[in-house]
This record gives sequence, C-alpha cells and structure tokens, in this order.
Amino acid sequence: MELREFELVQRIIKLLDIKEVDDCAILPFGNEYIVITTDMLHKSTDFPDSMTPWQIGWMAVAVNLSDIAAMGAKPCGVLMAIGFPRNISLQFFEEIINGMNACAKRYNTKVIGGDIDTHQELTLVGNAIGIVQKDLIIKRKGAKVGDLVCVTGNIGDAAAGSVALEVLKNDYNIPDNIRNTFTTALFEPKPRVKEGMALAKSKVVTSMMDISDGLAISLHELARINKIGFKIYWNRVPILKEMKDIFNLQKLLELVLYTGGDFELLFTVNPYKLEHAKRACNFTVIGEVIENGVFIEINGVKEKLDDRGYEHVRQKVQKL
Repeated sequence: MELREFELVQRIIKLLDIKEVDDCAILPFGNEYIVITTDMLHKSTDFPDSMTPWQIGWMAVAVNLSDIAAMGAKPCGVLMAIGFPRNISLQFFEEIINGMNACAKRYNTKVIGGDIDTHQELTLVGNAIGIVQKDLIIKRKGAKVGDLVCVTGNIGDAAAGSVALEVLKNDYNIPDNIRNTFTTALFEPKPRVKEGMALAKSKVVTSMMDISDGLAISLHELARINKIGFKIYWNRVPILKEMKDIFNLQKLLELVLYTGGDFELLFTVNPYKLEHAKRACNFTVIGEVIENGVFIEINGVKEKLDDRGYEHVRQKVQKL
C-alpha cells in the first residue's frame, strides 16, 4: 500500500491517544497557554543547490514560527538541532547560524539553544515556543457553517519559485526581476506572526492554520476537523498579476492550490464580525463554510477540490 503522511499521522495520534491536533502542541500555564512546535528539514528534500546557507538558516526558523503564528501566539524562543556532514566548511556553517539569527530577530525572538552532531546529510530540526492568553488562542477547530474563509498575503508565489528554479530562462518567459521575487518567496518565507497575534486579539476568528503544505490540503484538513465543507471562489484567491501573465490556467491551479510553500494563514471569520477582523490585518475573503464537501468555483463552474498538496512522507510500505 502507499502510505501517505495523513494516514501515518493518524496512526501516531491513535497510538499516543492525542485528543486534539493543531499547528502546535498546547500546554496550560496559569492564565496562558504555552504552544510548542517542531519541524525537520533535509538537504535532499528542502535545500536546493541554489539556496544559500543564510537562506537555509532563515527557512529552518521561519517554518517553526509559522506554526506559532497559526495559534495567534507570541514567539518566546527557538531551539535548533543541526546535523551536518563532516565536509561542511566553517563559513557555510556560520552563515546558517546567521540566517537563523536574522529570522528570529525579525520576529522579535531568539535562538536560545539546541544541539549539533554529524549526519549523512545536512538536517535541521527546529522547536519553537510561543505563549498566548487562554482567551485569545486560535485553534483549527471552531469553524461554523456560514463563516467566511480568508487568507493572508498572496498564494502561489513560493510555488512559482520552484518552477523558476527548474526551467530554462526562456520557459514561461519569466523576467529576471520576477524570477527573483518568486525564488525569494520560496527561500525566505515570511511567517505571519504579527498578523496571527492581531487576529487573535480581534477575537472574531473561529479557526486558523498555516498553509505551507498547500491551500487545498489545508482546506480539507480544516473540513475534517470541523466536520464542515468549503466553497472557494477562484476569482477571489489573491494571486500576483505576474503569475497570471506567465502561467496558463491549468498551471496556475496546480501552483496556487496544490504545490504549497506559502507561509500564509488560512482562517474563518464570523461574517457579521468581518469589519472587526479587517482592523487586525490585511487579508482576502476567498469563500465560505458550507455543510459538506470542498469545492472551488472556476469561471462559474463548481468543481471538487482534490485533497492533495505537499507531503513530507509518501512511500510504498507493507500494510500493517
């Protein structure tokens, strides 16, 4: 059988008797919650040759802070374990540390410790810690039929960056300045920490999660957790004009809906409190919560949205 990440995670949840799944683990601490997350990145799957060591360090911290942002929490610190091959240069290693430090500082936190060891390939495992008032935390569960579906930022920029790395310069006719915009979005993602905290303080967001694995797969995840559905309107999804100029509709759909890499927030809001949410940060309403099914309307035609996106684990295994 083919083991997908979702099925493997579900098995772990059952074995460990985990009651609630969110972007972070949640620990009560007086009138607040401590939220903790971890992410692992590898050279072979996450760090293309054109990625600088500084960008590697930045990415390793950013991917963890994005989970903290999805809970509406304030980052308190990051721990980083680094496994490196014996032939790594001191300059390369120090630039990784500089990138980590730069990302942490950008979001008003620090790298507070970690571990190092030799490894077959460059591997970074981060743990981010955040804190949020109990009455402000935003979880994945809470969306209700009639709520509006919203996203921060533009969707698909990072996915376009992956295409820009793979094709010859004349393919898709990507100008150099636009190519740089796309690859920067891929290599130096900006977690929405400030936006997450502001949305939490608004107290009008009913559910939220990070969409780094892709918009479609994230919608399906929220639908499963909340036992509801979604209807998304393609013409409302925020996409850079340059992407629309470069890619045809079929390619755009793949990049925007399924490829992932955007460290944006997907959230739902009570429609009667939308104006209050708008005072928290900039975002785009892209659809609404319905009773069941996950659909997208494209040029007036409603279609089912596939449950797929970026998966960290997908391999053939013997059935357990």
